[in-house]
Amino acid sequence: MSYEGGDNIEVTYNHPTLGNGTIYCKSAEDGTFNPGGFRSNDDDNMISGDGQMIDQINRVRWSFEMTIAWDITDVDEVTKLSSLAGSPVETNWTISNVSGAIWAGKGKPVGDLKGATNQSTAPVKLAGSGLLKEIS
Repeated sequence: MSYEGGDNIEVTYNHPTLGNGTIYCKSAEDGTFNPGGFRSNDDDNMISGDGQMIDQINRVRWSFEMTIAWDITDVDEVTKLSSLAGSPVETNWTISNVSGAIWAGKGKPVGDLKGATNQSTAPVKLAGSGLLKEIS
C-alpha cells in the first residue's frame, strides 16, 4: 500500500444567484483539509479532581485552504470570491485533487481575500455547513 497526495487541481462553485465557475489551484502548493464534524477539546485542564477526563465535544465546520491562480485582468477570481463571501446564501463547492479524490460541501469563502499582484495567486479558505465529503 502507498499513500498518494499531490496538487489540488480545481475548485468549482455553483451559487443560486451569483452563478457558477471554476477556480484553478496553484501547482506544488499544499492545501489544508478539515472535513468538519465533532472534535474533543484538547485542554490538559479538562480533568476532575479524582483524575477522570472531562470530555468536551464540540461541532466544528468543514474547511479547505488552498492557494489559487489569480487572473487579475480577465476572470478576477478574488473579486468573484469576495462576492460569494458577502452573500448570505451558501454556495455548493467541489474540490478536485490529482489523486482522483473529489470533495463536496456547501459553504463560502471566509477570512481575508488578498491577491498577490506579482505572483498572480491568492490564498483562499472555504468553510461551511455539515461535512466536506469525499464523493469520488
